[in-house]
This record gives sequence, C-alpha cells and structure tokens, in this order.
Amino acid sequence: MRVYGTHAGLPPDARGAVVAVGNFDGVHRGHQALLAAARAVAEAEGRPLAALTFEPHPRAVLRPDDPPGRLTPAPLKHHRLEAQGVETLYSLPFDWEVASLPPEAFVRDILVRGLASAHVVVGADFRFGQIRAGTPADIRAAGLPVTAVDKAKDGGEPISASRIRGLLRHGHMDEAAALLGWAWEVWGEVVRGDQRGRDLGYPTANMSLGPAVHPAYGVYAGQVLLPGEAAWRAAALNIGIRPMFALPVAQVEAHILDFEGDLYGQVLRVRPVARLRGEARFASLDALVAQMALDCDQARAVLAGRPGPG
Repeated sequence: MRVYGTHAGLPPDARGAVVAVGNFDGVHRGHQALLAAARAVAEAEGRPLAALTFEPHPRAVLRPDDPPGRLTPAPLKHHRLEAQGVETLYSLPFDWEVASLPPEAFVRDILVRGLASAHVVVGADFRFGQIRAGTPADIRAAGLPVTAVDKAKDGGEPISASRIRGLLRHGHMDEAAALLGWAWEVWGEVVRGDQRGRDLGYPTANMSLGPAVHPAYGVYAGQVLLPGEAAWRAAALNIGIRPMFALPVAQVEAHILDFEGDLYGQVLRVRPVARLRGEARFASLDALVAQMALDCDQARAVLAGRPGPG
C-alpha cells in the first residue's frame, strides 16, 4: 500500500481512484462494509481502491483536553486498511485550517483538484468541513459520483468506535473483537523499565500505550508477535499502573512465556486476549510472586490451542 501525506503534487498513478473517506479509527466492521462498497465500485470501474483519512484524530485537535483513546494509532490503522485491500492511502494532516475549510473548498481542493477522485464512498452520516456542514449531497453537487453507505449494525445498535472503546475499557475483549472483526492489539517499542519483573523471576517487555485506548487495567492472558516471527507467543500481560510500585503512567508489561532474550528497542504487537483479574496491591513481594505464578498458569490454560490473530 502506498501512503501519501499530502493531496498536492501527487503522481498521475496516485490520482483517479475510487476513494473511501473516513476517520477509520478501528477499521471495524462498519468501516469494512464501507470499504467493501468502495472495492465493488473500484472493481466495476477498473480503478484502484484508495482511502482518505486524517491524522491526528480530529478530536485530538478539536477537543485536546478530551482525546478519544485511539483504537488504531496510525501505524496499526494503516496495517488494517492494507488488510482490507486499500492500495493507496491519503493520510492528510488535520489541523484547525483543515477543520475550518468550507465544505465546497474541501471538495474542490482535496477531492477534485488534489485526488482527482473518480468516485467517492462515504458513510450516509458523513459530515465534513467548517462546523461539519458538508454532507454527501455537497460532494454530489460538485459533480462527483457518490455512494453513501448506511451504518452497519450489530444487535440492533450501530457499530461505532465509541462503542468498541467502551467494551475495551471494561475488559470485554471478545465482544470488542466481534465488532472490530479482528482481535484488538497494541503496538509499541520495548523500553527499559525498573527491572522489578526480572528481579522477581518474571522479566517483562514494557511498552507505552501512547495514544491507544486504555483497556480495563489488570492482568490478561495475551499473545505477542515478535519482529520477524510468524507465530504469536503466549504471554501474561499486566496493563495499568502496578499498584505495588505506583507507575506514574499506565503501560503494558508482557511476560512472554518460555522466552528469554533482549527485546529493547524492538516494536512488538501485543494482543490482550482475556482479562484474568484486576490490578491489586499485595501484602508482600512473596504474595505477589505467588500470584504471578498463578497468573502465568491461568494464561497458559486460556491460550492453550488458541490461534494467533490475523
């Protein structure tokens, strides 16, 4: 998948595509339905499939004191879009200047002049431009063919990123995965911690959650994919602040079962599969170590025979 960070000066073969437009945080089943509609148009017209999105998440700009907690920070979002068959991704910067564009300027400057869109596919409730005044009808009025896709539903309720965030924040991993259409994961670079896990006999690979949504804090049976490997490894994960040691910022700590090695500086994919328990403070380090042994045994049992995510 080719990724462009601008709509200006694109090469000819990066223009003239069928363009699906949206934020695509989560690339969940609702987004997948929209992308499937765009893919059908692209195949019928013999054109490439492209997606147009913005970074950072608009809410991070418009409501900086209340960021959403990303289901898919940019690298993971790109990965999931490519898995949906997107050939060209326009990941454009979002700022107040873009947010203030009148709808007609957004269509003229970005969709028409910049991307030379052959066909635009959006959600039926898609809104854009200054004070979110633009609608699919405004795109159509500019002379562009438009397909507006109704929201996908599950259990009678629309599938949305906010609904999935709520499930993750309550530790309901299977329910979140059912709406996503894939098993949620977090990507991050392994950083040096305080070595407490190693001192206790359970070394961990520590990662920041960054802009990702914080799932319910606690211990999880999880899976970890190391760089260059095809098979996911079983792990016991702690997500949170470790009440025994009071971390200032929540993080992911992955104890990879039956693994020894230096992972500092490497980017791991970590999938919390099932929440085993909440975070807790123990009366002593011996009690903590005993619980960690039980956590690892329970993680093995949960993960036994469970395949890695796609």
